Amino acid sequence: MAFKPLMPLDEAWSRLQLVAEQHVKAAGDAGLPRETVSSFDALGRVLAQDVASTVDVPPLDNSAMDGYALRAAEAGAPLPQAQRIAAGQVGGALPPGACARIFTGAPVPEGADAVVMQEQATVGDDGRVSFSQPVEPGQNIRCRGEDIAAGQTVLSAGLRLGPAALGVAASVGAEYLSVFKRPRVGVLTTGSELVMPGQPLPPGAIYNSNRHTLRSLVQATGAQSSDLGVVPDDLAATRAALREAARHHDLVITSGGVSVGEEDHLRVAVAAEGGLDFWALAIKPGKPFVLGWLNRDDGSRALYMGLPGNPVASFVTFLLLVRPVLGVLAGEAWTLPKALPLRADFSWAKPDKRREFLRARLNEQGGLSLFPHQGSGVLTSAAWAGGLIDLQPGQTVAPGDPVPFVPLAQWLQPSGTQSQG
Repeated sequence: MAFKPLMPLDEAWSRLQLVAEQHVKAAGDAGLPRETVSSFDALGRVLAQDVASTVDVPPLDNSAMDGYALRAAEAGAPLPQAQRIAAGQVGGALPPGACARIFTGAPVPEGADAVVMQEQATVGDDGRVSFSQPVEPGQNIRCRGEDIAAGQTVLSAGLRLGPAALGVAASVGAEYLSVFKRPRVGVLTTGSELVMPGQPLPPGAIYNSNRHTLRSLVQATGAQSSDLGVVPDDLAATRAALREAARHHDLVITSGGVSVGEEDHLRVAVAAEGGLDFWALAIKPGKPFVLGWLNRDDGSRALYMGLPGNPVASFVTFLLLVRPVLGVLAGEAWTLPKALPLRADFSWAKPDKRREFLRARLNEQGGLSLFPHQGSGVLTSAAWAGGLIDLQPGQTVAPGDPVPFVPLAQWLQPSGTQSQG
């Protein structure tokens, strides 16, 4: 078999974006399937419909402090306390020449135009309150609609919902939200040498770390994960497993078996059950990679992405390649992480012809420390790292050089996803 030139990562990203967006268009005029969920349980979901407020937030002018509400022009003399207003209560109109004891979040009474914090107030023996600092109209008052005005769009379709966004939804009274259904992702690991944790480890066998890692990565991106188990290195068994996986999933991902060895059957199986788009990328770790599709009986397709078997290569290619595709399948726009220029507190004098992703993390001095062992089989480097350094082909690094660093948090999102299978 003739070897194809390695594909640059930027070209692979362009191809993946096109494939993912075409897959979404194939869903028809209705687009991606949607569902309605409680805003209390929507963490990690992607909005399918704008959320507009029907109320002002806050609904009334309210106090930003525990203190005293008054007319600023009357603060020069001690004032009697006309009433006490707690959060959740609406007081009466403030009489001229008086103040009101007020607490944080409580509505400001009619007639008051300022709130003085209690630390700047002194209550005399007669109950009158005097103020130690000048008072300006409007101070310490949160105005009606200051945060959100009625009719305002507060959350836009395509947004992945994090904790703050869900708080906004709750603040405008949105009990339910229209969201896109989570992409269904089947995770299949291959290799006759793989053994699950808890089982005896025969000579030549290894524990199946990729099954745990990939399943967790799918869940961490907000997708619905199905564990499809392990397929031995057998062509017929591999084809059968892919055929069944395609029936129930939008995307099928595998690890291992995508190289050119005699026992690597996945490329042949995918070609027989669907088709191949490309494989072999100019990145390190992660050169063996397959993009393709799997045909279903109804004429539709499931996407297929074959990742390398080496644990770090599988981890890195998921972040670089699978994660942005899952974003499109979930209803987001195609998005790639943005690197931060940070100081290298290490040297790297082993440049590669491929684009290389080094495991590193931020240190106490504000620079980046590098994990000492960068091999594609050293999974502890990924567990230790806070992100990846993106080095161009042939790039070396000296201490003090700025290097592009992508935190892992840019790829992984909060999710309340429950796995299937």
